[in-house]
Amino acid sequence: MQRRSLLAAAAAGLAPIGAFATRDAHARTTEPLQFGVGLFQPDREKNEATYRPLAAWLAARLSRQVVLRTVDTWEGLAKSLAAGETDIALMGPWGYVLANNEAGAQAVSTILYEGKPEYRAIMITHPRSGIRSIDDLKGRSFAFGDKGSTSGYLIPVHEFQKRGIDPETYFSRVIYTKHQAIETQVVRGELDAGADYNRNRDAMIAQGLIKAEDSRIFWTSAPLPNDAVAVSATLARDAGFVAELRAALEAVGGELARKPQLLPARYTGFVNSDNTAYAAIRDAGLATGKLMPPRR
Repeated sequence: MQRRSLLAAAAAGLAPIGAFATRDAHARTTEPLQFGVGLFQPDREKNEATYRPLAAWLAARLSRQVVLRTVDTWEGLAKSLAAGETDIALMGPWGYVLANNEAGAQAVSTILYEGKPEYRAIMITHPRSGIRSIDDLKGRSFAFGDKGSTSGYLIPVHEFQKRGIDPETYFSRVIYTKHQAIETQVVRGELDAGADYNRNRDAMIAQGLIKAEDSRIFWTSAPLPNDAVAVSATLARDAGFVAELRAALEAVGGELARKPQLLPARYTGFVNSDNTAYAAIRDAGLATGKLMPPRR
């Protein structure tokens, strides 16, 4: 896919952050870095506002112009990173595994949530549904996240597969939508159940978007690695740049007391990681047939 068409389909909201370097003989110190961020917040405008301070921090620490880009699906962000249209991405684990598999993108760091590098996928229902377990879902409506989502798609599909459940025949209706929409539609009783992740539910409750008592968690996954900061295959070969990026991200945690706006609430920094941290996600992708062994 050509650069223009890919950007039109998968990216929006370009916002240049800082211009610190002067032109010299080294292209890597003068070309802007394209920083792609998934749609973690309820809307694009809030997402841009939330991650602009982090983009500015990276620009200052790396002495490079950083262009912040919100991509509204995990699948779209994975494709953008794989195609080389995004240099650095803050993305969900499954999206990262897809980008790694397709084009050699490499994880350099994992975000920390309340000091932990992991989270859990969940399934939720409304209190009046009568659903107590996955066994109660037959013939009910169910919502997945988009097909690039770890907790909203890959992990629940893997769980259903292990139980011999085909979602297309087991449920009366299946939809694919955004995490925030799953929570709100379940709370309203418009859906019987859906897949989400604990961080999103916690954030929506804290922001007053939903009430804890209006939905109930009936299934929880094993721990999953948090969102990855990944770089394109081209940047991954630049060991000096990767070291600088890791150092910049690792320093965020120590700055949060002074600059709490660097990360959303409850996020506490980054820890260095690599591709091995996401092995469980890759295994689930292979087991479900959603991931093919790389051709390279």
